[in-house]
Amino acid sequence: MTLPEYFQQLEKQLEAQLPFVAYRHPNSDEFQCQLQQKATLEYLENFQQEGFVFAPFDNQKRTIFFNRKDAVFSKLKCTAEDLVIEEETNTTKEFENSLQQKAFHENIVAKGIETIENSALEKVVLSRKQVLVVKTAPIEYFKRLLKTYPAAFVYCWYHPQVGLWLAATPETLVKTQNNRFKTMALAGTQVFKETAEIAWGEKEKEEQAIVTRTIENALKSIKGIENLQISEVQTHRAGNVVHLKTDITGVFQKDSLEEIVTNLHPTPAVCGLPKEMAKTFILKEEHYDRAFYSGYVGELNIQVEKPRNPRKRNVENSAFNLIERQSNLYVNLRCMQLLENKALLYIGGGITKDSNPTAEWEETLRKAETMQNVL
Repeated sequence: MTLPEYFQQLEKQLEAQLPFVAYRHPNSDEFQCQLQQKATLEYLENFQQEGFVFAPFDNQKRTIFFNRKDAVFSKLKCTAEDLVIEEETNTTKEFENSLQQKAFHENIVAKGIETIENSALEKVVLSRKQVLVVKTAPIEYFKRLLKTYPAAFVYCWYHPQVGLWLAATPETLVKTQNNRFKTMALAGTQVFKETAEIAWGEKEKEEQAIVTRTIENALKSIKGIENLQISEVQTHRAGNVVHLKTDITGVFQKDSLEEIVTNLHPTPAVCGLPKEMAKTFILKEEHYDRAFYSGYVGELNIQVEKPRNPRKRNVENSAFNLIERQSNLYVNLRCMQLLENKALLYIGGGITKDSNPTAEWEETLRKAETMQNVL
C-alpha cells in the first residue's frame, strides 16, 4: 500500500459512513489504520478484549470499542517527511463569543481558587471548548498533525453515531508489554522558546511532585504491582509548550489492567486532587460536556510479533518470533471534534491556590494553538 492509497482508504470509509481509526505512535514511522466493516456502536465489556478503545472523561459513562477481529487492519511504514500537505484550506478563522468565553473562564477559575482555599481541594483542572469556523477537511488535518507533531500520539477517529475526533496528545495513560507497564506524571506548563533556557518555578515543581506521589500511591494500592520505579523529573515538549514529566514503571499481573486504568483515570493532569472532589467540581461548574476530551484512547491487548534474539544458542527456537500482548493508552489531550464547517477545540489547565485567572485564560489560548495551527 502506498501513502496516497492509505489516505484514500480513510476518505472512502468516511464517505461510506463506516467507523475507523487511523493513528501513529510517538516517534514512530509506522502509520496504522483499523477500518470497521459495520456501523454498529459497540462498547467495551472487559479489559481482556482486543481492539481500539475511546473512553470519555466521565468514568461513569461507557467506553466505545472497535473490535480488531471485525475490522480490516493495515500498516504502512512512512516518515512524516514523506507527507505532502496541501495549501491552507481556510482563508478566515472566526472565534465565536471569545470575550464572553474569557469572562466565563476567568470566573470559573476564580471560583476554583476560592474552593481550594476553603476546602480539602488541592488542584482542579478546568477546561473550555473553543468553537472555530472552518472548512471541514479531516484527512488533510490528520496529515498536518502527523507532519507537525512527530513526538505525539496522533489519531483520526470516526463513528457515524458519535462523530469525528482528531488529536496530537503528549500524555501516556498506561502502556503495557506482557507483564510490564509504564505510565507518566505530567504537570506544569510554559511556552517553549528555542532561544531561552527553560526554568521551572517552585509552584510547578511542587505541583509535579504532588501529581507523581498521587499516581505512585494509586498504583501501590493495587495487588500484584511490583518493582515500582520513579524516574527523575524531566522537561517534556508538546508542540509549542513544555511540561514537567516523570516516568513511572513496574510489573503487574495481567488481570489487573482494568484496575490500573480505573485508578489512573482521570489523571491529576486532567482532573485534579483529590480526584473525586475535583471531578465533582468539574461536572458541576464547567457547564459543558467534555465528552471524550481528557478521556483516554488507544490500543488494548494488541498482539505484536517480536523477533527472537538471534544470539541465543537454540537456533531452532530463534527462528520463530515471539507474540507479545501490548496495550498503548493515551490521555485524550490536544484534541478537536469536527462538525460541519466547525471545529471544537478542547483546552484546559491546572488550577491551584496560586493561580491567576487571566494567566490561566492566556494559557488556554497557547494550548489551543497546537490544534489551531493545522486548520
